[in-house]
Amino acid sequence: MILDFIPSATREAGLEALMKGAGKFTRYIPIPQPTLLVGAGSSQRLGEVVAGFGHSKVLIVTDSVISKLGLLKGLQDALQEGGAKSVVFDEITPDAPIPLVERGIAFCRDHDCDAIVAFGGGSSMDSAKAIAMAFANPKPLRQLAGYFKGRRSPLPIYAVPTTAGTGSEVTVAAVVSDPSKHDKIVIIDPRLVPKMAALDPALMTGLPPHITAATGIDALTHAIESYVGNWATPYTDGMALAAVGLIFGNLRTCYTDGKNIAAREKMALASTYAGLAFTRANVGYVHAIAHQFGGKYHTPHGLANAIMLPHVMRYSAPSITKRLAQLAVRAKLGKASERDDALADKFLDAIDDLNRDLGIPLYLDKLQEADIPALAKAACHEAHTGYPVPRYMTQKQCEQLIRQVLPPKHDAVDVTAKSQPPKKLP
Repeated sequence: MILDFIPSATREAGLEALMKGAGKFTRYIPIPQPTLLVGAGSSQRLGEVVAGFGHSKVLIVTDSVISKLGLLKGLQDALQEGGAKSVVFDEITPDAPIPLVERGIAFCRDHDCDAIVAFGGGSSMDSAKAIAMAFANPKPLRQLAGYFKGRRSPLPIYAVPTTAGTGSEVTVAAVVSDPSKHDKIVIIDPRLVPKMAALDPALMTGLPPHITAATGIDALTHAIESYVGNWATPYTDGMALAAVGLIFGNLRTCYTDGKNIAAREKMALASTYAGLAFTRANVGYVHAIAHQFGGKYHTPHGLANAIMLPHVMRYSAPSITKRLAQLAVRAKLGKASERDDALADKFLDAIDDLNRDLGIPLYLDKLQEADIPALAKAACHEAHTGYPVPRYMTQKQCEQLIRQVLPPKHDAVDVTAKSQPPKKLP
């Protein structure tokens, strides 16, 4: 990477100036916020409202598991009672690839739908957004990737998240996997923000513990990266701090007692708050690296974030000590009267402890040494051209960071055991 041949101080000053300029610009972009319906049964209430808006045929985008479990019944019944027909496209898979999304676009067009309800996890919501935009702007999905590439407004989108993690119900982006290039495309447009979202904790009580864990740490990553990055604002700070407090207070309960409606509702709110924070303040190296893992190995996004979060935070710590201290206080790990460095260490240790308690693995089992240089190069490019990271790293430093999650060569290692604190990089 050419940046590695530029003196460190010069490189970082240039990147920081570029990102600060972009941050000032994005701060003034109007981003709509969806109306939120919160509580058990809110997905059915969403159906009543959507029907009341006068839509004639609604496309529900979801996966086969949700469809087979009958979780759509309340929404569909409400739509029907309100006079709106509905059709279901339930082929969505994790990391939904372009060809699958294209089938969804054709399905939407064949049934002449005039609105879309995204019902499921992040992949369902991303796919629904991509379908909505491509339906209105018929061109290859790769031509819609980037900022504001759709001339016409997408179909109206509504959302029912069934995991508490991605925050996609309030974000401006749709991420779609491209298996032909082993990467992901990102469609970004404020018009992709759903008009209304139902946070229905009753739909989340059956989530398996490992999905609860990975999606919960995904939300935590959104909150932390938005809080420590250079685009943070008083508004995003408030959302991020609220999310961190709720996650540390409720994620372990959801993991061990999945039927706990109150904890599930608080985690749903935390995910949404974190989504509101990073939609405006953006993310950082954790996401940049996780996206490469997803593109190369199809690692679930939340899991990739969870594995990398401790390492990136320890690398960034010298530049964000005060911010980490504030997060520690909100997570009830200490008092504001304590020294910032002590509080920051408590927060970093708490991330390790939370990962351990949730069974997050220490290593990425598919990671190969030979892949690390290319993964690091792509991650640095993504971060340096799009994210307001608080402390820059070179490609070599990024390689060192990724190498820390390389599986040991010997057998019989317990990858869910508590790790030693991630190594600090120079």
